[in-house]
Amino acid sequence: MRPPLKYAARGRVPPFIAMEVMRDANRLAATGTDVIHMEVGQPSTAAPSRVREAAARALSESVLGYTDGLGLPELRMRIARHYQEFYGVALDPARVIITGGASGAFLLAFLSAFNAGDRVVLASPGYPAYRHILTALGIEVVDVATGPEDLYQPTPALLDRVEGRIDGVIVASPSNPTGTMLGEAALTALVAWCARNGARFVSDEIYHGLTYDAPAITVAGLSDDAIVINSFSKYFSMTGWRLGWMIMPADLVPSISTLAPNFVISPPTLSQIAAIEAFESHDELQANLRRYAENREILVAGLPGCGIESFLPPQGAFYLYADIGNLTNDSLAYCRRMLHETGVATTPGLDFDAARGHRALRFSFAGKTEEIAEAVKRLRRWR
Repeated sequence: MRPPLKYAARGRVPPFIAMEVMRDANRLAATGTDVIHMEVGQPSTAAPSRVREAAARALSESVLGYTDGLGLPELRMRIARHYQEFYGVALDPARVIITGGASGAFLLAFLSAFNAGDRVVLASPGYPAYRHILTALGIEVVDVATGPEDLYQPTPALLDRVEGRIDGVIVASPSNPTGTMLGEAALTALVAWCARNGARFVSDEIYHGLTYDAPAITVAGLSDDAIVINSFSKYFSMTGWRLGWMIMPADLVPSISTLAPNFVISPPTLSQIAAIEAFESHDELQANLRRYAENREILVAGLPGCGIESFLPPQGAFYLYADIGNLTNDSLAYCRRMLHETGVATTPGLDFDAARGHRALRFSFAGKTEEIAEAVKRLRRWR
């Protein structure tokens, strides 16, 4: 009898619940139900017109072969210029690495910066894919519970309470799922803590550009030792183009230069050529931001009338994270019932906080303004 085939335990990570909700919502929509998608963080707008025009030209004029494994030199230089123009930060293009979305950047960054058995701190609630990628790589995830008093963000005081060594700290500002942000003083304090304690700082900045009260601060201007990750998916409205970038410390560039070509050969060529034009599209993208701001105001004003009262108004991104402990102790069942009874798809907090997410949910307000307003009306009637 043939012995059973083995399988790798690294594939047994928890599911990404937001994507499962989206599949359920799509199945429901296929039956004719009018579904309002507030479960995934995906802009409902197309890529900027200049990006689409550049892609059309490239399709007709270029063979679209491989690029350099670290990315198209012209795009890397344009991103470096963006940091000078947008943040006033001078950047060596050699430290800019193009990736297959921010997700590809996380994988490469974690592989280059951490060894199996290292311990990396994440704020809880936080983006689930950090945890799942780290776990698959054999890196220990250290959850730090945060609350509204901390803006749902790690602080040096919280890090000081962690038992055992810390090899890395991941911070997202603006944050998914809470939309909270850290100012320059708070980020500087965290960077300094990592420097004192020999921990690698990883800054997730994929929601930069999507802020409502003050601009976001890039850690690229605070430390040359930090890893900074960004994406064309959110502000630039290019989710399906699967393109992101990293600002890597000089000491990790040789590692990435070896890992990236072995894993993916090169990032998507068509997306890279077109993305150069994204940086010339700010007027169009600012119109998107104004719509998100309007959607945010509709939710902040309307949710208390739906019985959802405990939340921090988002400072950035396009998410609102609410405590719904007054309504349920089972956010998974609550969100499922909400979808099937109202057609409004949201993500249960368990995706972001395994310990406390049973009493929370996340709304994405990246959709059309009329849909956000309709969702509030439905939830008010459902209450």
